[in-house]
Amino acid sequence: MKKATLFAAACALFVGAQSLAAQEPNEGVTYVSDPTQGVLLNRMQDNWFITAEGGANINFGHRAIHRDLSDRFAPAAGLYAGKWFSPVFGGRFGVSWMTLKGLADGPEYLGTLTNEYRPDGFYKTKTNEIGPVFDLMINLTNWWCGYKPNRVYNATVYVGAGAYFSLNEDWKNLEDCVPTLRAGIINSFNVSKQVALSLDIRWSGIDGIQNVGSKNWNEDYSNVSAFLGVTYKFKNREWAAPIVPVYPEPENCDALREKLNQANERIDQLERSLRECLNRPVETTVVNNGPLATVYYPIGVSRLSRENQRVVKAVASQMNSDAFAGKNFVLTGWADNYTGTDAINVRLRAKRVEGVKNLLVRNGVAENRLSIAENNGNRIDGGREFVALDRAVTIEEAR
Repeated sequence: MKKATLFAAACALFVGAQSLAAQEPNEGVTYVSDPTQGVLLNRMQDNWFITAEGGANINFGHRAIHRDLSDRFAPAAGLYAGKWFSPVFGGRFGVSWMTLKGLADGPEYLGTLTNEYRPDGFYKTKTNEIGPVFDLMINLTNWWCGYKPNRVYNATVYVGAGAYFSLNEDWKNLEDCVPTLRAGIINSFNVSKQVALSLDIRWSGIDGIQNVGSKNWNEDYSNVSAFLGVTYKFKNREWAAPIVPVYPEPENCDALREKLNQANERIDQLERSLRECLNRPVETTVVNNGPLATVYYPIGVSRLSRENQRVVKAVASQMNSDAFAGKNFVLTGWADNYTGTDAINVRLRAKRVEGVKNLLVRNGVAENRLSIAENNGNRIDGGREFVALDRAVTIEEAR
């Protein structure tokens, strides 16, 4: 029985907690993806792309530099498939082709165009280099500036390697297979979510080795090329970002803040007035020469507070004691002349003194022992700092 009761209580607590949570939604809060908080990596089949490019290259080989610069330009192209593993890091692989124009020591070397001997001792060559390559890529824009799905321009650097098969001008004779290293920067411009145009500036280094009969030719080529390319991006193309709450702008509270400041200033003023009132020196007077009692009122108030009612009742008890037997009393109503109009102050004086008299009579003081007086002046007349003492009813022995 006890176990069943405990289980029912636990269920009730759980349901109650769920109800409270449902009753207190975060009103006005929306949830959006925020790339500044990072990105979520996609699946392996996402973020693939294919790039086709075409352009021109210029050969800076040791012998080729003796050939006119304008005569060293040659076409180049490439076709790649690749994937971005994150907004910053990616890779691509494909086939690269370029024609190299250079010079050779003799007519028997690969790519020699003519057997004509040049005055400088070289023979013109022209070879076709084609082979597989692989590049590692870093998107500098996303790295330095953060990922943004709608960014138009991206700068990407890459380094890679591969191998070129060297063929002569008519693509018939395969003479060599040489390694290559390469590096470059891709300036890409997104024209849509699927398509981007690019300008690829690349440096390539080729280790050229050729054996012809008894002759050996070993020369490292340095090549600079520029390509215009077009890239198509397969789905999924973008990167998801963490979902974060966005809270509404807070309400403008300037008006409330100003009211609070004014209230604080008023409190400061009242505290200063209170301290001055408490620290004000009290003149030593003979009790017999002063009023029997003084009842004070807040500004604009004529009704007796509960505390003042107890004071008046105590005064009535004294009036009815043997010490004051046969004595009459004068009740004087006061109001400060620094606030309110004359008509208001006259009414306040009359109501205040009338209220005190009525309460004395109700507590056993004979009405014929009481007379009422009003004074249109200030009881203390000490200036605005002492107006609280001017709002009163005094009870004095009649002379």
